Amino acid sequence: MGENKRFLALAGNIGTGKTTAAKIISQHMGYELFDEPVIDNRFLARYYSDMKRWSFTLQLEFLIRRVEHHELIATVPKSCVQDRTLYEDPEIFAKYLHGLGHMSQPELDLYFEYFERLTRDLHRPDLVVVLEGPASTNLLRRIRLRGRKEEQSIPEEFLTGLSGYYVSFPMVCKEKYGIPVVRFDVHGNDIRSESGRKLLLDLVDNALAGKSTDGKMPAPEQAIAS
Repeated sequence: MGENKRFLALAGNIGTGKTTAAKIISQHMGYELFDEPVIDNRFLARYYSDMKRWSFTLQLEFLIRRVEHHELIATVPKSCVQDRTLYEDPEIFAKYLHGLGHMSQPELDLYFEYFERLTRDLHRPDLVVVLEGPASTNLLRRIRLRGRKEEQSIPEEFLTGLSGYYVSFPMVCKEKYGIPVVRFDVHGNDIRSESGRKLLLDLVDNALAGKSTDGKMPAPEQAIAS
């Protein structure tokens, strides 16, 4: 990638506000936006109606679409922001679905073989912004409000389980993939408000400028970058 080009990616549980955050960054920083490929996903509705049958298929579909995103991002001359990272699928969703019994061990192994082969030459993000904070009840309310038909049957306990995997995800990004990470508390800082939006943008600006502390925004009205 070009010397001045940046590649950011948003991470977070379903309903944390990744799409909103990605749009804010795109609009205010002039980055090309790459939306999560959910609306046109041909297997999503089937997956939510029968996870055991469709989990492996859905994960492969998302893997291909996100790899395509990375390949397109490499060709775009301007900086880019991606709504959901490539790395959440193997490290959170695939492992979680396997733990629930929705993917067999051979399917999980095969998925990781595809992942390793398809991603070995891809450029990794310069920064991952992890959105965290809301309890599963609040996430479920957000999901209901945004009204995606396929998501309306998601049970609260499914979101709670995903949240457990997200606790270790920032460390996985840094230690396993070598990607810098910042964490933003969307429970204490509403990014739809002017103050919350400013905190998010300041966090990203500081991280890209190399102003580093612990990578976490622990409380409202504070921004700390890693």
